[in-house]
Amino acid sequence: MKKALITGISGQDGSYLAEYLLSLGYEVHGVLRRHSVAENQDQRLHAIEDKIITHYGDMLDVPSLTRIVSEVMPDEIYNLAAMSHVRISFDMPSFTIQTNAVGVLNILEVYRTVVPTAKFYQASSSEMFGNSVDEDGVQRLTTPMNPVSPYGCAKLLAFNLVKHYRNAYGLHACNGILFNHESPRRGSNFVTNKIVKTAVEIKKGIRDKLELGNLDSYRDWGHSKDYVRAMHKIINHETPDEWIVSTGETWSVRDLAKYVFEKLDLDWEDYVVQNPKFMRPEELKYLKGDSERSRKVLGWEPEYTFYTMLDEMIEEWMQKI
Repeated sequence: MKKALITGISGQDGSYLAEYLLSLGYEVHGVLRRHSVAENQDQRLHAIEDKIITHYGDMLDVPSLTRIVSEVMPDEIYNLAAMSHVRISFDMPSFTIQTNAVGVLNILEVYRTVVPTAKFYQASSSEMFGNSVDEDGVQRLTTPMNPVSPYGCAKLLAFNLVKHYRNAYGLHACNGILFNHESPRRGSNFVTNKIVKTAVEIKKGIRDKLELGNLDSYRDWGHSKDYVRAMHKIINHETPDEWIVSTGETWSVRDLAKYVFEKLDLDWEDYVVQNPKFMRPEELKYLKGDSERSRKVLGWEPEYTFYTMLDEMIEEWMQKI
């Protein structure tokens, strides 16, 4: 039986990945920060908490990472732990760099010294591209990377560290550049779930408005369930490399809000107001990824569409509220 270690297992992607690997017959271990247990484990890991093995640790605590990896001796390491909110990274730049870059360096060092024959997956991000885009309106592996947030800068450093460790030490270390991906498990302070949750609250008479930042930000949105399947394909490809995972479609925040409100028989313009406090100091305007190589070589295809993803999120909040 293969053993997998997932950092960030209590998050959206970590919980879906754990479920997927269990379905494939893996022994699944996860790293939990002590203060994340009460809320996230109950919410996202409740259904599988008796099927996984969790360990307390932190990306900035090398002794804990060394202990965990030495005890587990995993065949595959999925590094999904991160400070994941881009807007908040402007308010907490030092913490973001420490967690999302130095933390990756820490786990890479433990990986290199303890289980160098294992396989390693790094959750890289489309935020690394910043506002760079090819002439045909798409981001590819060859597109220059010019991040416009502390989050993107940290992710780019981690991305390059993974490539360096692979080349310098012969490790099976790979990067998955995942474009935006959502689900009912996404935190409600992220724009997709914020829109859905607030729209449902408005429908049920709990709120009377939704405050958003830039309505004209365009993103390539997919579903987390689809993207964790891609992670497994990436880490198990015979040659470690960099891969883009995306839908190849792009939608604005305005498009998203309009669709969600219309599904609830509401006019979004009656309720949505812009608030400057939700604007980023430097905006990333447009993302649309080219995942053709991932589809052809890895055989990966998304099962959700933009609309079915949002429908699932709407249904979830309609039941919760």
